[in-house]
Amino acid sequence: MVNMNTRLLVFDWDGTLMDSEFHIVSCMKAAICELDLPDRKEDEIKNIIGLGLMKAVQTLYPEQASEAFAHKLADAYRSYYFSDDAPQQLFPGAVETLEHLIDRGFLLAIATGKSRKGLDLSLEHTGLVEMFQISRCADETTSKPHPRMLNEIMTELACGQEETIMIGDTEYDMEMAYNAGTKAIAVSYGVHETQRLLKYKPAGCIDKITDLSGLLASFSDKSI
Repeated sequence: MVNMNTRLLVFDWDGTLMDSEFHIVSCMKAAICELDLPDRKEDEIKNIIGLGLMKAVQTLYPEQASEAFAHKLADAYRSYYFSDDAPQQLFPGAVETLEHLIDRGFLLAIATGKSRKGLDLSLEHTGLVEMFQISRCADETTSKPHPRMLNEIMTELACGQEETIMIGDTEYDMEMAYNAGTKAIAVSYGVHETQRLLKYKPAGCIDKITDLSGLLASFSDKSI
């Protein structure tokens, strides 16, 4: 049994279901080098994973205020991201976990900082298209941590705040859930340190995606 109030599980993509940290960081570093920009450390680039691309660029280079600059770096990043044939790998057990959750009657959705093109390519590559009822990407709504994309998902699927759990690996996921009034589950194996996630008081924290089903089952007899 699971908490019968929970109907909808909303997943972040990068760092939660897909192990894409190295690919994202290497593509951004290549774009920065191409444009001869001041270097950014790996941790600085990891920190912006989960944000929409335009907001990520502005976070990396706040001194470059122009929209033209943001578009230029974003376009350079995309050229590397989409031309690179690096394999896209889901975290071990992700597919089996999602299948199990569907069998248990949950609705699944995605809320991601990826572009629509990037997410659709990843879903096609991994064969997960049919598993999700709906998805929202940062280039078609407002970037995390604003609650808009999560609110849009709940509205479209007619699920309330108390029926929804956001699952993610970044502070932006936790803050978005907080802003939307939903519960959240943090994952410790992604890009943000666990202590950054725990300050938002998530309902739980898992060390691997295969732990999710067990954690949800443990909520059956208690309020979260």
